[in-house]
Amino acid sequence: MSPTTALLLIGGYFALLFFISFLTSGKGDSHTFFSANRQSPWYLVAFGMIGTSLSGVTFISVPGDVLNSSFSYLGIVMGYLLGYLVIATVLMPLYYRLNLVSIYTFIEQRLGTSAYKTAAAFFLLSRSVGSAARFYLVLGVLQLAVFDAFGIPFWLSVLAGVGLIWLYTFRGGMKTIIVTDTLQTFFMLAAVGLSLYLVADALSVLFSDLVSQTWTGKYSQVFFWDWTSKVNFWKQLVAGAFIAIVMTGLDQDMMQKNLTCRNLGEAQKNMFWFSVTMFVVNSMFLTLGAALYLYAEAKGVTLPAKTDQLFPLLARDYFSPIAYIAFIMGIIAATYASTDSALTALTTSFCIDILNFNKRDNEAEKGRLRLWVHVGFSLLLVIIVLMFRWLNQESLITAIFKLAALTYGPLLGLFGFGLLTKYRVRRLAVPFICVASPLICYLMRENSAAWFGGYQFGYELLLFNGALVFGLLWMVRLPAAIDGAVQPTDS
Repeated sequence: MSPTTALLLIGGYFALLFFISFLTSGKGDSHTFFSANRQSPWYLVAFGMIGTSLSGVTFISVPGDVLNSSFSYLGIVMGYLLGYLVIATVLMPLYYRLNLVSIYTFIEQRLGTSAYKTAAAFFLLSRSVGSAARFYLVLGVLQLAVFDAFGIPFWLSVLAGVGLIWLYTFRGGMKTIIVTDTLQTFFMLAAVGLSLYLVADALSVLFSDLVSQTWTGKYSQVFFWDWTSKVNFWKQLVAGAFIAIVMTGLDQDMMQKNLTCRNLGEAQKNMFWFSVTMFVVNSMFLTLGAALYLYAEAKGVTLPAKTDQLFPLLARDYFSPIAYIAFIMGIIAATYASTDSALTALTTSFCIDILNFNKRDNEAEKGRLRLWVHVGFSLLLVIIVLMFRWLNQESLITAIFKLAALTYGPLLGLFGFGLLTKYRVRRLAVPFICVASPLICYLMRENSAAWFGGYQFGYELLLFNGALVFGLLWMVRLPAAIDGAVQPTDS
């Protein structure tokens, strides 16, 4: 497929997104932007959340990693189901009872302003860096596949990519995102399904036979029992549960969608079907990964040095033009479904948690501020992506990305302390605790094999991170317990 055809496809794709934005933006007031007027159909939210939960990095990394870890990732996905159960039965009833727009408002009511601002700041930091890192990695693939052929410099690709997101989200916000993410999730899943079908066709086997081969072949092992391994099943299961709790239940981006449902019952129904669909979707990604390696073996393809490069390599150089189209559309859909949602959530959190929108009455003033905040975070994403490009050191970029992921640990500790105890804390100690814990955990992960007799930390480090914050908060708790689970404490 020629780069011109790919560019036309991308243009048509964004034209469709703009059309949806035009239909859904309405008055474009703050209530619509932040909560979609609490009128979102639960089934649209459930389906669209799939695209938000995944990303372009997932689209190429999960299939690629099958070579190193087989289907052990399903242990994480099984853990997700346990985490989603906690979200639906514990967190969502709390959020709906308190009628929250930003979920971090709970921290203010429970632990005070200092803890509240700290929680919001950690979300803003983690989402900004994490979303920019994912966008950078995937945009690099698109740059090589499409934009370099037209002499479009990387900085212009970044600016145009983020600018397009801003244009179709700046008025409708969540109301637009709910619909566009549903569409983008469909494109992403269609791309995975079509890719599987085309691999089967290229190998001259039935689709059902290819699926059977992937789930009975050498890449299909799910359960690993070596306790020192990163892919130990029990470690994966427990880590998956807490990843779901933190990166869905304690993440403003994901919960903001849930809070646009009409009521708690519909939101819980959304969470149930979302969890089932997530299991199926991740199974599809693993199946695709095994199928790609079976194809490479059958055709004598030399595997790339990095597993992330396998899917792009095969789609570009070995598969049919239709498969390449599916790859391009899938990676774009996965990337933009997560990035546009993150940009809207960042704007929401900053407006509510930092600028105290709930205490402002002038809608015109709020609209102007929201617009500038949305512009500001768009430019911030551009700057961070260009900084990654400037650094041009994969090890350093990976280190930054890992450290950003560790900032979810303090959110787990803060929410856990607020939910499970009735104590206040010494408010000035909270920011220091929340900064120290991720740094300690990062050092432990980088040196775990040397320090702990070969033991390697995997995703379970998130649980240790949250427990460390919880323990340190317990050490600085105030003597008297407060009456009731939710009370302001900074007085």
